Amino acid sequence: MSISFDVALPYNSLAMKRRLRLAITGGGTGGHLSPAVAVIDEIRAREDLEAEILYLGSKNGIESTVIPLMGIEYKQIPTGKLRRYLSLQNFLDIFRVIVGILKSLIHLSSFKPEVLFATGGYVSVPSVVAASLLKIPVVIHEQTGSLGLANRICARFADVIAISIPDTANLPHHKKTVLTGNPVRKNVLSGSKQNAARRFGFDLSLPTIYITGGAQGSHKINTIVGEALPQLLSMAQVIHQTGDSEHGKQDYEHLTRIALSLPQQLQQRYILFRYIGNEIGDIYAISDLVVGRAGAGTVNELTVLGKPSVLIPLPHSAGDEQRANAERLAQVGVAVVIEEAELSSNILVDTIRELVSTPDKLRHMSEAASQIALERAEHKLVDLILQVVESKNTNSR
Repeated sequence: MSISFDVALPYNSLAMKRRLRLAITGGGTGGHLSPAVAVIDEIRAREDLEAEILYLGSKNGIESTVIPLMGIEYKQIPTGKLRRYLSLQNFLDIFRVIVGILKSLIHLSSFKPEVLFATGGYVSVPSVVAASLLKIPVVIHEQTGSLGLANRICARFADVIAISIPDTANLPHHKKTVLTGNPVRKNVLSGSKQNAARRFGFDLSLPTIYITGGAQGSHKINTIVGEALPQLLSMAQVIHQTGDSEHGKQDYEHLTRIALSLPQQLQQRYILFRYIGNEIGDIYAISDLVVGRAGAGTVNELTVLGKPSVLIPLPHSAGDEQRANAERLAQVGVAVVIEEAELSSNILVDTIRELVSTPDKLRHMSEAASQIALERAEHKLVDLILQVVESKNTNSR
């Protein structure tokens, strides 16, 4: 199906009262889920738009928990993991993907969406293929500087590819691409420093550090923080998210024991979470410095919010994208990068001490974020989705 539309139209040019039937797919990680959540939030915030939404996701991915809690109809589809190495599972997963396509065909045929929005991850592939077979327009969104393996496959069936940074690599030349940026969830943007201080009992005269290893956590980062905790708390307040994986649960308990062994004054400066939900906005609002991984979602939030950071890229991430994300922020002065192989408690403490002891440097890092931040991406994406639907309707008349 050929979709033609003027991608240069103002994004607010489609403001009209209408109904939308939208299918969404993507997930497996928070980085793939966050754009979908941001788009859903934007749709719900629009008084001129009423939408029915179906989400096609995996059985065990993070989306299987988050999306139903948002009151969105959720259908599980089987799929295979996309591996880059030889494995017997690759053969078995071919059949899982085929079953996933068949189930997606059933769900999409029943729901009859006007468009499918896909945010990547291996779970998106069966639904995108099914939508293409049903002649349903497909919009995919890439959060990183190059198409991931799943999105490279999905791009073959997509009508439009929305990208997050201008110099995104390995894009198919025959597809329309639109620069939208990477959406930020509304609860990330709506935090209050004062609310955070009351919530956590923090002193606004002290610097606050937010440490995270992502939704699943990082055992390496958690271990180093545990070793450095007394020194970190002697100079700052710390909010620490350990993650909710099996090792994350053990880390949470281990860090709790370490915290309880500290003097009461230091204990009051440490807030520990396994998983962070709606409080994320307040956490960002009160944080003077963020320490964490360099996934696309995290990096995007840091730039939009103007938060200085110490980034520890995940080694061997797909396409080494986390290192590329971290270096992009470091080049404009928004972040300090520490390679995981070089990470130690001494290096972490020294790096943080240098930053929190020089407020002017933190302020310059925050200001530098404006050079690469692309704001209102969720607004642009919803308008793009509506454009694709209108173009389809126009062509079918």
